[in-house]
Amino acid sequence: MADGNRDPQHARWMQHAVDLSRTAVRSGSGGPFGAVIVRDGRIVGEGRNRVLGDHDPTAHAEVVAIRDACARLEVHHLEGCILYASCEPCPMCLASAYWAHLDAIYHACSRDDAAAVGFDDAFLHEELARPVAERRLPVHRLEHPGADEPMQLWAGLEDRIEY
Repeated sequence: MADGNRDPQHARWMQHAVDLSRTAVRSGSGGPFGAVIVRDGRIVGEGRNRVLGDHDPTAHAEVVAIRDACARLEVHHLEGCILYASCEPCPMCLASAYWAHLDAIYHACSRDDAAAVGFDDAFLHEELARPVAERRLPVHRLEHPGADEPMQLWAGLEDRIEY
């Protein structure tokens, strides 16, 4: 984040993400993670970790912020937006950022910092690098008659919105 260290706006948005992470811990809603999405110099989405409060393992700060920004802007892509996260995104959050088409991500703490306090996602990075057949979570294809029909319906839509 060398270029971000010189820009006071980056510091402003990162401070907001860190404040949200503090709120997550103090409220008991989840781990020490906060995220802010900014476009054109204003916050368009924010989130704090809500895994415990929502009983939802996908309610990571970055995902919550992406959902918030998309709902506020009524879009499913966030081109022109930057994500500020209090910590380096885990693989799920990073994938969500890619799907959201964010322009950039800035983070404060590293994955090693998170691991030092019990949030170690190294096993996910390792698992994703393994061939599917060697992963701990078995994934099997179960062919089913007609399962491809929705795919063909989608492919035939002339007015579909690509994403």
